[in-house]
Amino acid sequence: MASSARPLRHGIYAPTMTFFDPETEDLDFQAIKKHAIRLAEAGLVGLVTMGSNGEAVHLTPAEKTSVTRATREALDEAGFQNVIVLAGCSENSVRLAVELCKEQQKAGAEYALILPPSYYRAQSSEKLIEEYYVAVAEQSPIPIVLYNYPGAVSGVDMDSDFMIKLVEATKGKVCGAKFTDANTGKLTRVAQATNAASVKSDGSGWMAFGGIADFTAQTAASGGSGIIAGGANVMPKLCVKVWDLWAKGDYEKAMELQKVLSKGDWVLTKAAIAGTKAAIEMEFGYGGFPRRPLQRLAEEQRKQIKDGIAEAMKVEHSL
Repeated sequence: MASSARPLRHGIYAPTMTFFDPETEDLDFQAIKKHAIRLAEAGLVGLVTMGSNGEAVHLTPAEKTSVTRATREALDEAGFQNVIVLAGCSENSVRLAVELCKEQQKAGAEYALILPPSYYRAQSSEKLIEEYYVAVAEQSPIPIVLYNYPGAVSGVDMDSDFMIKLVEATKGKVCGAKFTDANTGKLTRVAQATNAASVKSDGSGWMAFGGIADFTAQTAASGGSGIIAGGANVMPKLCVKVWDLWAKGDYEKAMELQKVLSKGDWVLTKAAIAGTKAAIEMEFGYGGFPRRPLQRLAEEQRKQIKDGIAEAMKVEHSL
């Protein structure tokens, strides 16, 4: 199927949070749009809706598409038509994944970020996962970015050889990967084999994304294409600054700020979705809570987060 997707650019992407009314847990579209615009203003080159941070597993199919649509509309209305929207389209069956890709394209997504199937882990194999991605890629109207996040899929961990093989098997419809396994060696191997876009070159256009903000500079050093990281929801300007400094060759300053970013990002990583939303609310005036059964944080926990990210946020607010 043909795709009208624009080329992805190297740089910083955020897997956006999904915001809810604190009483009803209905979608809060005002906050969703406000958040998208703030991230674009901070210099992010792309947003990912319905990823792990977006609580995709807590939303109905209709809600998923409405979030992507609201995000695309907010960006367009604010003059950020150049910011690309990717959408999480992870489903355990080929049929459902393809249907979700089609619906998300209609809502404004140009790429799909997809985890490997994992529910029937005991019946799975590398052959099954390869056939899954090939089948989805053939039928999806938008290109696919692999999402390697073993912690979310019963330990399924795609290795570099497998990813490289998928590029050929899907005739380019698999156009990138997100490495939330924190394995920079794997990222390096895949980036080299695919001639991935980087701070130095557009390369082949294939994208090798780091999946955690605390190795932003390391991703750049490994020849990666950028990061798609939850920490960019809270510290987007700091992430962009680290990436841009590396691109300019100011490696010492980039690593100096990377240390600050890593310290703050670890606090958010441990605090997870509820903590990231709390940080956004404390720093930017909106955020709220996750959908149940995820729990809300006590005031003391919120204070610990605010104290833990204070150094990073001082830099963030100064940029």
